[in-house]
Amino acid sequence: MSHDGMSREEYEEYQKQMVEEKMERDAEYATRKAERACLRTCLREKYRIPKAGDDIDVPEELIKMVDGEAPQEEEKESIMGQMQNLQNMDMGQLKEKAHATFVEMKSKAEEKCTLM
Repeated sequence: MSHDGMSREEYEEYQKQMVEEKMERDAEYATRKAERACLRTCLREKYRIPKAGDDIDVPEELIKMVDGEAPQEEEKESIMGQMQNLQNMDMGQLKEKAHATFVEMKSKAEEKCTLM
């Protein structure tokens, strides 16, 4: 009786090796699984992270930011935030500043370029 060209003794030895290798893999897997569980526990304790399903204590400041009670930095940096800032600006003052900047740039360019 042969299995894939093996004698009965060879087949039994092969089966024995397969069982031993499986036991070794299972032991390594159990060890890695235990190490990961230990690491998760240590990290949860260090960073005070709750397990899934546990209640989370959220700081009041964060709750206010989420609810929209606190001013948000992102809104100030967005295009809409900039548009609102433009509506609050004095246009006359803005025109004067732009004109002064243009005159200053023109005079510096004339100093550097003799053709102008």
